[in-house]
Amino acid sequence: MASRQDQVQVRRRRVFYIPGYDPFHPRRYRELYRAESAAQAEISGYAISQKSGEAGDGFGWDVAAEIDGVAVEARMEVLVWSDIVRGSMATGIFATYVQLIRTAWIYISSGALRRLMMLRKGPVIAALYPVVVLLGQLGLAVLAGVLASRLILMLLGLVLTVPGWLGWAVFLGCLFGLGGAVLRWFKARDNKLFAHYLMHDYAYSAQLRGAYPPALEDRIAAFSDQIAAALQEDVDEVLVVGHSSGAHLAVSVLADLIRSGRVSEQGPALAFLSLGQVVPMVSFLPKAQRLRRDLHFLSASEQLSWADVTAPGDGCAFALCDPVSVSGVEPSDKRWPLVFSAAFTQTLSEEKWTALKWRFFRLHFQYLCAFDRPKDYDYFQITAGPVTLAARYADRPPSRSRIDVAVSRHRSMAA
Repeated sequence: MASRQDQVQVRRRRVFYIPGYDPFHPRRYRELYRAESAAQAEISGYAISQKSGEAGDGFGWDVAAEIDGVAVEARMEVLVWSDIVRGSMATGIFATYVQLIRTAWIYISSGALRRLMMLRKGPVIAALYPVVVLLGQLGLAVLAGVLASRLILMLLGLVLTVPGWLGWAVFLGCLFGLGGAVLRWFKARDNKLFAHYLMHDYAYSAQLRGAYPPALEDRIAAFSDQIAAALQEDVDEVLVVGHSSGAHLAVSVLADLIRSGRVSEQGPALAFLSLGQVVPMVSFLPKAQRLRRDLHFLSASEQLSWADVTAPGDGCAFALCDPVSVSGVEPSDKRWPLVFSAAFTQTLSEEKWTALKWRFFRLHFQYLCAFDRPKDYDYFQITAGPVTLAARYADRPPSRSRIDVAVSRHRSMAA
């Protein structure tokens, strides 16, 4: 294996992808990569192909590419925590409304919500969306129950005198019967509304006020072990990609990996690409000491390179917000991350941008997709191209419009 200093050309790469809060089978990422890599290759004039296969405890596929005349092999693997996500979503409608009240209280009472609003409005609006929609659904359910009870009592009143107890029985029966049916109807269509899904997402991160649940800590440890094993292989680069909520998980995975002394200077280059990150949603919470400590540590590490890519057009991400600096844990010797924009309005044609700009969840995944007017960000060249992440962006300046001031009220890193 070449030394880190000599690694500019990559022939073999291991890529670990950590998804966000996603309950679906990881094959969706394989199929997304298959379709979008072919589209990007046709646009940019290179060759890329893949074949599927299982990889250890995760789900992986092999990629073969020829870019700039160099043949590269890459092994892609999804680090799976969708089972944890599904478990956290296995709650009833009543429990979801309890989550709503508790999560809103945590963000408001801790001051995190107010501080988050000082950054980007888009992800805060996305966080408030499920609250508004779920309350709206509850209001419609109550209204349906009230109107139905009044109609029934009016019809009963035409033929008999309705005693008080019967009136209450009809009212409560309609309220819970018809109202419950309305709420179940909405939940059955949450694959289009995403209100329950987003509520579970925010509630999961906030349930311990920013601390990782034990099951997630165990999974972080397992992910670190998998990446450590890859660093012993005959490859030129090990690249970790964290998308959305997966970005802050990747921070902790990599911090644990490096602290444990399992990254050798003579081994493959270690790189971290965070995409569409929502780190402040967790790091701003009072008990997120572990995450803040990991951000502080990783940002000064010489044992990896870290690029953070977001876009103002992505309303679900904290676009161009340096996750270390805004969390108030920037060390004096900070090196990472390099924060820059995927610039959707420039890298997508006017026609494609017009088609996508109101599809907020689809835009949140655009980092993993093809750009028809690509600039210096190309997910497929990063994951399957002949250049390390460090070399690719060695001379790339950070975006001038980035936000890199301390905003979080909670900055403790105490263990």
